[in-house]
Amino acid sequence: MLPTLAPGDVLLVDHRGRPRPGRVVVARFADGTLAVKRATERRQTRTAGPGWWLLSDNPAEGVDSRHRGPVPDQDVVAVVLGRLWPRPTSLR
Repeated sequence: MLPTLAPGDVLLVDHRGRPRPGRVVVARFADGTLAVKRATERRQTRTAGPGWWLLSDNPAEGVDSRHRGPVPDQDVVAVVLGRLWPRPTSLR
């Protein structure tokens, strides 16, 4: 998620938060990997259920919905509220 987030950043998350386009979220990919990505839009999953299209802020690095497809709603596990360390910042 560079340049927005860097490895080792400590994040404050809301497990009850509702994703919205533009918000940074924590999601579980189908292989069980937890990832921090930006929710961009609602899309149907391969099983025709509701989901989110998630993208990295650095498209040249990492894996996101361009590689894995939309993430089902139940696999978006938290909304990131902000970075606690190394310095607070808004992610909106």
